[in-house]
Order: sequence, then C-alpha cells, then structure tokens
Amino acid sequence: MKKQVKKIVILIISAICLVGFDQWTKYLATATLKGTSGKEVIPNIFSFYYSENRGAAFGMLHGKQVFLMITTMLILIGILYLYMKVPTKKRYIPIHIICITLVSGAIGNFIDRFLLGYVVDFLYFKLIDFPIFNVADCYVTISAACLVFFFLFYYKEDELDFLFGKKEKKESVTNDR
Repeated sequence: MKKQVKKIVILIISAICLVGFDQWTKYLATATLKGTSGKEVIPNIFSFYYSENRGAAFGMLHGKQVFLMITTMLILIGILYLYMKVPTKKRYIPIHIICITLVSGAIGNFIDRFLLGYVVDFLYFKLIDFPIFNVADCYVTISAACLVFFFLFYYKEDELDFLFGKKEKKESVTNDR
C-alpha cells in the first residue's frame, strides 16, 4: 500500500512540474509572440511562431473541443490505470516516466482547450514545414514513441502480463554458495 501511495505522490508532483513548465512556455509564447510575425531562432530551420490550434494534432477535428476534451479524459483514465498497474520494480521505471509525461502532456493541452477553447502552439520547424506544436505535444509524442519502443523491444511478453490481469511471477532466489 505504501508503494502505491508513493507512486501517486510521484505522479502528482511530477505532473504539476511538467504541466507547469508547459503552461509557462505557453504564457511566454502568448506574451511575446501573439500579434507578431514570430522570432526566427535558427534561420530557415526553427522559429517561435504563435498559433491557436482549435483542433487536435495537425489541426484535425477543428472546432470539436468538447469531443477532444472527452477523448482526453478517457485517455487519461487509461494511462492512469496503466500507471497504477505497472509494478514498482526498477525495470519498470521507464513505463512510470512515460505515463507521467503522457498524463502531463494531455493535461497541458486539456487546460488550454478548457480555459481558452484552443491550444497555444509556438514551436515551428520551418526546414521541414512541420505543423506548429508546443511542449505538451512534445511530451505526448516522445512518450508515445518511447512506449511503443519499450513494449516492442525492451520488455519480454511475460513482463507485460500485469496489463492483462495475470499475476506477476515471483523471481526465484538462488543461493550460489
């Protein structure tokens, strides 16, 4: 029980810090970039450019804020369920971190949708004309990619049995004396 409480405390504190950083960067972007033509950081490669995204990734589902907020809540429930099911062993620390950053990214953009009706985006890779994005998007994208990587290449199938309600196998202890 103490381990579960510790997991929850770590999740809450980490998420507050990560969401706080996301919201702070969006505040700075709004305060310094809104109404300007942006700020080029690396000529023809990377710029800060203010944008209001009223949809999801790449502007999909434009104007469907209620649907996006409900979907976000359902995804958050799924991630939190996964987080609580993950064993507390060191081997599973990457999944804990991934869940925390996924939750933080989802909450960061949810806050914008709820309070503003749009998500503030400001990071723009001009070199590849990639859609403008924000810190919360980075949390979600990088974490999702890492989750896929870890599930495909790092963990063995039986190490993920906890996802399907199977009991964790006890490690046998050998004495080599």
